[in-house]
Amino acid sequence: HVQLVESGGGLVQVGGSLRLSCVASVDTIGRYCMGWSRQAPGREREGVAAPDQEGRTNYADFVKGRFTISRDNNTNILYLQMDRLIPEDTGVYYCAADMRPSMLPPLVRAYSVWGQGTQVTVS
Repeated sequence: HVQLVESGGGLVQVGGSLRLSCVASVDTIGRYCMGWSRQAPGREREGVAAPDQEGRTNYADFVKGRFTISRDNNTNILYLQMDRLIPEDTGVYYCAADMRPSMLPPLVRAYSVWGQGTQVTVS
């Protein structure tokens, strides 16, 4: 049973940067589809970044050019580098994983495992 633990959130000024980490308690995350989502206050959770099955990275329009997703299959960590943060980026950020591929686009697909989330506040 895989568990995901996010960290790296915090309070940052507009224009600043944060790097989120998601540690997965599995033998290797290489077998999992993984992605980052966020939930802003009063809004539904939305996909932020995730690779597709061909390995191409998909980013939501509102983070393109500012966020970078990466993964280290040796240490089982998924990262989200967030640069040029704006107040609209405030929210709880979640990583998610699923062993099963999906026909849905990576940013809207369902995942079976979610982390507890890490709060990001930009002011």
